Amino acid sequence: MKRNAFLWAVCACLTAACGPAQEEIPMEQYTLVRQKQGPDLGYSPSSGVTLLREGGKLFKDLNRNGVLDPYEDWRRPCEERARDLAGRLSIEEIAGLMLYSEHQAVPTDSVGYWSSTYNGVSLDRSGLPHSAISDKQKKFLSEDNLRHVLMVRVESPRIGAEWNNNLQAFCEGLGCGVPVNISSDPRHEAEAMAEFNAGSGGAISQWPCQLGLASTFDPALVEEFGRIASREYRALGIATALSPQADLGTEPRWFRTYGTFGESSALAADMVRAYIDGFQTTGRKGWGPESVNAMVKHWPGGGSGEGGRDAHYSFGKYSVYPGGAFEDLLRPFTQGAFKLRGGTGMASAVMPYYTVSYGIDPSGRNVGNSYSRYIVTDLLRDKYRYDGVVCTDWAVTHDHERVDWALGKCWGYETATEAERHYAILQAGVDQFGGNNDKGPVLEAYRMWVRDHGEESARERFERSAARLLMNMLRTGLFENPYVNPAITEQVVGCPEYMQKGYQAQLKAVVLLKNHDNVLPRRGRQRVYIPKTHITPSKGFFGPMNDVDTWEYRVDTALVARYYDVTEDPAKADFGLVFVNEPFGPQGYDIADREAGGNGYLPISLQYRTYQATAAREESLAGGDPLEDFTNRSYRNKRVTVYDSEDLNALLDTRKALGGKPVIAVVTAMRPFVPAELEPAADALLTGFGIQNQAFLDIIRGEAEPSGLLPVQLPASMKTVEENCEDKAFDMEPYRDADGHAYDFAYGLNWKGVIADERTSRYAR
Repeated sequence: MKRNAFLWAVCACLTAACGPAQEEIPMEQYTLVRQKQGPDLGYSPSSGVTLLREGGKLFKDLNRNGVLDPYEDWRRPCEERARDLAGRLSIEEIAGLMLYSEHQAVPTDSVGYWSSTYNGVSLDRSGLPHSAISDKQKKFLSEDNLRHVLMVRVESPRIGAEWNNNLQAFCEGLGCGVPVNISSDPRHEAEAMAEFNAGSGGAISQWPCQLGLASTFDPALVEEFGRIASREYRALGIATALSPQADLGTEPRWFRTYGTFGESSALAADMVRAYIDGFQTTGRKGWGPESVNAMVKHWPGGGSGEGGRDAHYSFGKYSVYPGGAFEDLLRPFTQGAFKLRGGTGMASAVMPYYTVSYGIDPSGRNVGNSYSRYIVTDLLRDKYRYDGVVCTDWAVTHDHERVDWALGKCWGYETATEAERHYAILQAGVDQFGGNNDKGPVLEAYRMWVRDHGEESARERFERSAARLLMNMLRTGLFENPYVNPAITEQVVGCPEYMQKGYQAQLKAVVLLKNHDNVLPRRGRQRVYIPKTHITPSKGFFGPMNDVDTWEYRVDTALVARYYDVTEDPAKADFGLVFVNEPFGPQGYDIADREAGGNGYLPISLQYRTYQATAAREESLAGGDPLEDFTNRSYRNKRVTVYDSEDLNALLDTRKALGGKPVIAVVTAMRPFVPAELEPAADALLTGFGIQNQAFLDIIRGEAEPSGLLPVQLPASMKTVEENCEDKAFDMEPYRDADGHAYDFAYGLNWKGVIADERTSRYAR
């Protein structure tokens, strides 16, 4: 502290004659230095870091040695700085740099998956603020040298900003002062039941999910989203987005289709490029302090899981390519993420998916993509010349214990040790391990490399990954100023302007599928009947989503009452309005089937009524698991019923109760569905992906005109779903309604009829 004060006194004397070249601003958690000819600097007085002056400019002495080292000199190219620092770090420090934390909640819970203590006791008993660093976080930051942190839940924008500052101050005082790179999965997806008020802000702006953004067919809108989202991220201290998904939604049963830009490689490539340009570009110059690294996922595409199953689970580990369309799945990466227009060149990071890309490696090896040298080095690095960070998906090195649970996902290396898995992944060409807080297995992998290739080779391999990882921190300005002003955070995150932009995007994403006899729009103060829906117990990705049996409205009737008079008597209604969820049920496996003597595998249904898979394959294309004594994963002739089949009954009962009065149905969807059971009972049918119910109401009322287009086909039947090739776009028979309209890719209605515009001429097949 004394040395820092002395340096500032010298600075003041040197600049007094010609006016201050720098200005020091004490903040609540850090000190901000503004300089006329250089970047803003932020540092914590408690960290021991001081400032160095050279040529009238100031620099942070991050390693506290009194010398301006190359990596501390912001005038030098980022590549030179990254190499210099990588050479200074110990192997233990590089091993920590290669870690990407498990999911972090802010604050952490007292019990359960995200639990931790604060100074040995619960947060409430500790007396610390909710932005404090937990004991677990202090450990992995100081003992394991971890510097990449995944934040999944935060109490408020201010708490997020203060937590970032606490992390940065803590790490600034360690070793070479490497800052923390905080990341997030998508945070901007709208909640159906949320309310939008144009004059108020929110926790963060709400936009359609990726599939909803794809419904706009508007890359310029997606780029604007990226610019706004990146400003909100940086205000929260987030410098890396674990997005976008560049996977294609060619398999309609995949539950992560909502996170794709649909099934068209041309549309997806343009959308992915726009998304990343929006996130990564600062102004017109490329990288800068407003940039957010984009970690594009999931190389080489995770949307072709056999039967629609997902590779978070062992039962969904295999991606298959019966349509021979593997190259098509790469285009959103190679033509989008790797060919940006905004000055940053390409996505700063890539995440392979959990899947085993079955039959793709010419050597015949079938292992998870992060373990595959062919997928990571031969294709990604050598063929497509990608030299950014490659980070595994989360928990790929953890032990595999159950076929039906999303724990360890070490596909192809189930019987290896954790250290052996890390070593194999390093050999494949990967730089970083997602969901690992422990440097121990990484150091063991280093020793294995030394054993097989020598110390020099091992050091060079680790430094190469370290330089890539450091580049993403340097280019986004974290070494100069990783701190944020909580007051500004509260002004930026979820501000009214950004909330309005997100809501307008939602309106543009609504797809009008049917409008028989122009029953829409329903202008004026009319009377509307809304049914309750029977909600039955259901299971989701992390277990039970709902464990009670009840009757509920699928839409907030108080919200509807702002548009229409709500009546409980169908006889008094002018029209009926039914909100339904897409058919959602078991995701391809049931342990009860296994225990009853079956193989455990079930069909995934996109219809409401009980479905029997008579058209399914007799022999699966891929199979096999150490916990299974068979390889055929077929579910032919098995039956399944979705959890929300009662949604269909709500619509049919409303149709019957209203007689000949108009019935409007809204399908809240996250992936394609079979409309055959719904459409005949609805005079108007709308759908949307990741959209607030309020946006649908604005369309129904005529406050806005629908303009969304289908980014995926809606299938005519489950038979065409079973017969589709998981990797191939546009290979299903689309549903055709009573008005003769086919619910095909790029289809949608406005008030005049079928939409035909520049978007459909550009992207429609």
